[in-house]
Amino acid sequence: MSQTLTLARPYARAAFAVARDENASSSGALATWSQALAFAARVAADPRVDALLGDPRLADANAVALLAPEQAGEAFQRFLGMLAGNRRLALLPEIAGLFEELRAEAERVVKARVTSASALPAGELDSLKAALRKRFGREVELETAVDPALIGGAVIDAGDVVIDGSLKGKLERLQTALAH
Repeated sequence: MSQTLTLARPYARAAFAVARDENASSSGALATWSQALAFAARVAADPRVDALLGDPRLADANAVALLAPEQAGEAFQRFLGMLAGNRRLALLPEIAGLFEELRAEAERVVKARVTSASALPAGELDSLKAALRKRFGREVELETAVDPALIGGAVIDAGDVVIDGSLKGKLERLQTALAH
């Protein structure tokens, strides 16, 4: 996995640089590239397509036609052509993920996942979002999930920061403290 991320990183940075340059001339290019990369990554991740992409008889132009969404611009198609020429189309899922990280950083957005024991009311999510916005000094996009195994409370995963306020986590920390 780390090897594929290492291989994908320069391609993701190159895609982001092109999209950022396009964004300077027309707003929304980052979002357009995001959508196009997500589409191409989903298609490339399909096992049948993956097998086809690995076939050396597949012409680069045919691979690009298969992976590029209809609304994809010329620069995106050239990017896919470069990946095809370097036999790196299988890296598209990793490239798309890394591109999203670069985009979130550039747009000063923190993506956080809140996992709670039960569904949280909208008011609590709004309060949580405001508190995270204050803590990180950035806009926050929340994704929610429910895990009854937490017993109560919530776990917030925001990139490098994990805040475990679950009852299960507190009990585990208490057990560890008592064991020593």
